[in-house]
Amino acid sequence: MRTVVQKYGGTSLGDTNRIKDIARKICDKRNQGTRMVVVVSAMGKTTDSLIKLANDLSLAPRDYEMDLLMAAGEQISAALVAIALSEIGCEAIGLTGPQAGIYTTDKHTKARIEDINIGYIEKNLNDNKVVVVAGFQGVAKDGSITTLGRGGSDTTAVAIAAKLGAECEIFTDVDGIYTTDPRMFPEAQKLQHISYEEMLEMASLGAGVMHSRSIELAQKYRIPIYVGSSSDVVGGTIIKEQDETMEERAVTGLSLSDEDLMITIGRFPYNPKLISSLFLELADQEINVDMISQTAPQNNNISISFTAPVSEHKNIINIVNKYKEHYQLDIDIDMDITKVSVVGIGMRSQSGVAASIFKIFAENDIQYKQVTTSEIRITFTIDRKDKEKAVKLIATGFNL
Repeated sequence: MRTVVQKYGGTSLGDTNRIKDIARKICDKRNQGTRMVVVVSAMGKTTDSLIKLANDLSLAPRDYEMDLLMAAGEQISAALVAIALSEIGCEAIGLTGPQAGIYTTDKHTKARIEDINIGYIEKNLNDNKVVVVAGFQGVAKDGSITTLGRGGSDTTAVAIAAKLGAECEIFTDVDGIYTTDPRMFPEAQKLQHISYEEMLEMASLGAGVMHSRSIELAQKYRIPIYVGSSSDVVGGTIIKEQDETMEERAVTGLSLSDEDLMITIGRFPYNPKLISSLFLELADQEINVDMISQTAPQNNNISISFTAPVSEHKNIINIVNKYKEHYQLDIDIDMDITKVSVVGIGMRSQSGVAASIFKIFAENDIQYKQVTTSEIRITFTIDRKDKEKAVKLIATGFNL
């Protein structure tokens, strides 16, 4: 029998009427002979409200208690969806992440899934129940509740689909994946399909529809993902393996991120061991560093620049200040940047993309601060004030 894992985002579960609508759709699919696992996010802005409550009580609540608190939002959704399904005669069971057998690392607020004991989910599916799982959470070896960080419910859904060998459908408040943010560029085109590689780059660079870890899992286990709206009947986007048609366009999409800062450390001693220790400390704190650049040594000093999430600002400062105690460093932090990235597997066989963007920036007085590239991606950091202009010019120039 066909098995489908569906995930519903917080907007789709915004109130009881929406939950009832979703329950009817789930039940209809189950009644067509499909085994159903449903992964849910917290309702609406529940997670933000819970975080605010914690911050009203403490300037620095422990990550352990924050996981305990934030996991409650998804558990509420799982219970309500299961209740709504049962009310319309569709037998269901709601499970927390730990009850669903989701085992994670012990890094609170940033845990990663290590394994899923799928037995209990399978048992309930075999009993013809819809299994509703609270996303975004799991359990560490010591028994403590953990959360998976931003986009964790997507990761939960893909991981369960991989374990079950099931199809995966992600329902959210948008009707698919677009070439760029339609709010910034209304003429943006919806993609019928996109490769894992392209989606992974776009997700890691700011496209908010999917989280990068969920795409990594889908690519590893070859799980196609359908992304669409929970309310519209129009078709969405399929994330899948690359095929020849995807190489026809040099650029598939344009991603933006305002969630990064750029830090530049001047007069840093040119010592490979010291440089290594800096980035090891950043890694130990699980700070995702991107766009690293380094000047050539001058008087045995270098300048290092990199971008990182704005949310890690305090942690980065604490780490860098340890080095400032011993060396006369110049530290500059720019919080007013936007990362603009063009992505496309067609870049492997088509040249001139970088040259075209440099020309667009030069002709329109857009200053850029850093540039990094990969085989299928070019990323610039620019002043935030130039964001809208850059998006419109690049999107128009590449027919996005």
